[in-house]
Amino acid sequence: MTSFDPSTLLNPIIKSLSAYKPVEPLDALSAELGLRIEDLVKLDANENPFGPPRSVVEALASFDWYHVYPDSAQTRLRERLAALHGVSESMIAVGSGSDELLNNLSQMFLLPGDRILDMPPTFLMYASDARLYGAEVLEVPRLPDYSLDVEAVEAAVLDGRARAGGPVKIVYAATPNNPTGTWLTDDECERLLALPALVVLDEAYVEFADESSRIARVAEHDNLVVLRTFSKAVGMAGLRLGWGVFPEWLMEQFWKFKQPYNVNQAALVAGLTGLEHWSEVQMVVDRIRAGQRRLWTGLAGISFLDPVPSAANFVLCRVRGRPALDVRDGLRRQGILIRYYDTPLLSDCIRISVGREDQIERVLTTLKEME
Repeated sequence: MTSFDPSTLLNPIIKSLSAYKPVEPLDALSAELGLRIEDLVKLDANENPFGPPRSVVEALASFDWYHVYPDSAQTRLRERLAALHGVSESMIAVGSGSDELLNNLSQMFLLPGDRILDMPPTFLMYASDARLYGAEVLEVPRLPDYSLDVEAVEAAVLDGRARAGGPVKIVYAATPNNPTGTWLTDDECERLLALPALVVLDEAYVEFADESSRIARVAEHDNLVVLRTFSKAVGMAGLRLGWGVFPEWLMEQFWKFKQPYNVNQAALVAGLTGLEHWSEVQMVVDRIRAGQRRLWTGLAGISFLDPVPSAANFVLCRVRGRPALDVRDGLRRQGILIRYYDTPLLSDCIRISVGREDQIERVLTTLKEME
């Protein structure tokens, strides 16, 4: 035994944090519920129920260079992304999931006592990453329809610059937003970009929306970053591959501290193959979009649910007349896994991801039986 307590050496910021609570793994749920894994309907994590294109699976099986370190600069993938989206490859960053890029932004900008602006309910990692680096999280809750309270956002950022604590450095906005599925309007976007802060648009679900990505706007705004992912549309959540478009000045700083081999060979092979066979991806996206319309319409016909219009591959529902937890647990007993929230802004809500057609009908039938 050591003569001192080594835990006293730990960063006190880390000791003050709470661990992220991910969804439970399927094998644990299978054992708990007494059901086979293949009988579970997993609609709790906004995953692509169809998985990656067959061409991706075949490319992974035939690749022979897993023993060699991957390309540190992800050159071929960045070139392909640049060609597809009409931006310079010098503006593209690639990470082990877009979560890594979110963390990178916190590393680059935040010191203890700095501020970010968060607009809950939204993706939890924005606030979590900021707190990891000792930053303060200013929250401006969304309006009852889950749109942005832009006036309050503007006031928080501009007033914050006058306070002794310093300015808001980063404003995060997911579009479509998770878990509400709502879209950031052009007017809202322009007003955010007019603020004296870095604006990070998280477009993880943009392929499922009727509206277009704002990647092209990065070249016009030095304070805009747009993040994307292969997890949703391409069905690669298990391989961890994300990317983003950064202003040129910021990319110069990004390369200084980026981990050299942050993206593994399998993810690079899969990502490049998915881009080369985008027509296969688009067919799945179209299928999910059709499933989302079917799911939303079906949920609107359930007497105790009020679904929120969604531009993503999930639907948030307000639950009326009964606890939302009871609805979650009732579905869970039938092997149907959805997301339940116990936060103040979502205390009466559940979120259901779009599954395969048979899974959508199963969840709708089970909910109908609960009436």
